[in-house]
Amino acid sequence: MKTIYEELLERGMTRRDFLKMATVLTAALGLEHTMVGKVVAAMESKPRLPVIWLEFQDCAGCSESLTRSHDPYLTKLLFNDISVDYHETLFAAAGKQAEENKERIMKEYAGQYVLVVEGSIPTKDGGVYCTVSGKTAIQQLKEAAENALAVIAIGTCGSFGGLPHANPNPTGAVGAGSIVKDKPVINIPGCPPMPEVITNTIAHVAILGELPELDYLGRPKAFYGQTIHDRCPRRPFYEQGKFAESWDDEGAKQGWCLYKLGCKGPTTYNACAVIKWNEGVSFPIQSNHPCLGCSEPNFWDNGPVYKPVAVPPGLLEAEGKAAGASVLAGGALAIGAALVAAQQKKKAAEAGKKEEQR
Repeated sequence: MKTIYEELLERGMTRRDFLKMATVLTAALGLEHTMVGKVVAAMESKPRLPVIWLEFQDCAGCSESLTRSHDPYLTKLLFNDISVDYHETLFAAAGKQAEENKERIMKEYAGQYVLVVEGSIPTKDGGVYCTVSGKTAIQQLKEAAENALAVIAIGTCGSFGGLPHANPNPTGAVGAGSIVKDKPVINIPGCPPMPEVITNTIAHVAILGELPELDYLGRPKAFYGQTIHDRCPRRPFYEQGKFAESWDDEGAKQGWCLYKLGCKGPTTYNACAVIKWNEGVSFPIQSNHPCLGCSEPNFWDNGPVYKPVAVPPGLLEAEGKAAGASVLAGGALAIGAALVAAQQKKKAAEAGKKEEQR
């Protein structure tokens, strides 16, 4: 079987261009420049690995996002050199031919292929609410995951159940990690996830044969290691206590912080503020819309969309400290003080009841 490097040489790529590509890929994968040699060695020695992409309860939005990646190296690598060998939306084949190809890949590349899961998996009533080629999503997932190198759950639906999982969750929808227990599962949440995050993560596993560093929710730290608030261009206004109070007030026109209008940036981990969308043009907050927190579990049920339910950073740490409020600025000061006061009042009431019972 030919290696990725050999495939590239046959397509006319020079050694010099190959090394340039490896250098760019190393940076794109979120690795230190000292890792270029490892990436080069992996591409020189590893064969062209297949990717099986399954879709369950989804809208195909994650697949749509993938096709809009503006990183030419990663997109070309994924579609031409790593090889997406089964994808119900993008695959030219259909029916029996497509299913036979999937079965062949699962046998010939046992322990080597990467399994991508898009959409949630219904578990209620035996999983009858999502059936593909005569098998439930549960059956399809378990069979494909059995011999996979790793499982990558794409989108908030694939990662945590997403919108189908929202209250009252009529189909018993869950994320891939709730079904697959004997394989490493990487979660790439977002509704949809950023295309570059998808391509980077798949390429990382397929090229290096290992998982990227993950956070406690199984998300790659390179993209989900900081909150959107941490790198938001409106954060200076937050620090100054300048908040838009309505969509058309003077603060909104001046680009002030959207926290009071429901922005979930302080509690949402994602790279939107850095990578942005549409070839780096913008992202929701830059386009004057609050972050919905779509890369977090249960985001749809986490309170009203346009009301500030997230707790701003630093407020909880200030609880019970006399000087705690002094570190908070402007509007955050008022919100924090109210929160602490309410919590202290509740504790005092509970203590009073216990004293009366005594």
